[in-house]
Amino acid sequence: MRAVNVTLAALVSMAALSDSFAQSIEPRAYSNAPVGVNFLILGYAHTNGGLSFDPSLPLTNPEVHTSNAILGYIRAIDLWGLSSKVDLVIPYTWLSGSADYLGQPVQRIVNGFGDPAFRLSVNLYGAPALTLKEFADYHQDLIIGASLLVTAPLGQYDDTRLVNIGGNRWSFKPEVGGSKALGPWTLELQAAVTLYTDNDDFYHGNTRSQDPLYSAQTHVIYNFPLNIWTSADATWYVGGRSSINGVPSNDLQRNWRIGGTIALPVNVRNSVKLAASRGVSAVTGNNFDLIGIFWQYRFGGGL
Repeated sequence: MRAVNVTLAALVSMAALSDSFAQSIEPRAYSNAPVGVNFLILGYAHTNGGLSFDPSLPLTNPEVHTSNAILGYIRAIDLWGLSSKVDLVIPYTWLSGSADYLGQPVQRIVNGFGDPAFRLSVNLYGAPALTLKEFADYHQDLIIGASLLVTAPLGQYDDTRLVNIGGNRWSFKPEVGGSKALGPWTLELQAAVTLYTDNDDFYHGNTRSQDPLYSAQTHVIYNFPLNIWTSADATWYVGGRSSINGVPSNDLQRNWRIGGTIALPVNVRNSVKLAASRGVSAVTGNNFDLIGIFWQYRFGGGL
């Protein structure tokens, strides 16, 4: 049974697309916005890269490519006088993965909806809830905020396959963050932990568990005239060791990612954002490159 468990654990990281929310890079997560304004986001992101497995296993040359369509909705709300946001993100993924097992190629091609994510974020200090008219006189100094992101097990999942888009489990990511404006510069720091429920139907009824994944990210943002901004981004995450039927896997994560973001307004309602990131240090798993483009449409709140 242990030999079977360890072999199953070898491909767990290929099935861990739901972990992407725990490892995302997101500048301006705690910026203020006028109450009642809505944001509709459509995006496309492509990832590719290798994955690291237990070195004792006969798996070589792993490679995964994904194309991801993303639909998002954000609404700025007033929560007891504090500026807050509610978010919904629904991803759709096309995935192809391959590796050599005992010298023979194995492959998986699949597409479907990923696990949707829901988030509530609250700016606890430095960002009062303001109408659009009041917001015209607002100038950021220090903002401190907190959020809770929840992913639901509603994505594509097949218990007869090792590689899936959905995780078949819940995850909960509480986070705290700060944002400090210094002239045209903004410095940001966020810290979070992601907690996972068990997947009790992993590959023909096995149980997969995962330890908490701790993460931190930082952003250095420069604000240009005409509401153009760019950001240099970095994130670090550690933990997340998994186990199959109680047998620990050799997949502890201790990884760094860096990236960049640029936002370009089109008009008062529309803007385009470009983002890219890559893994620069990975003990195991998720050492991939990402490039994406996102269109944002703003409406409501008096716009």
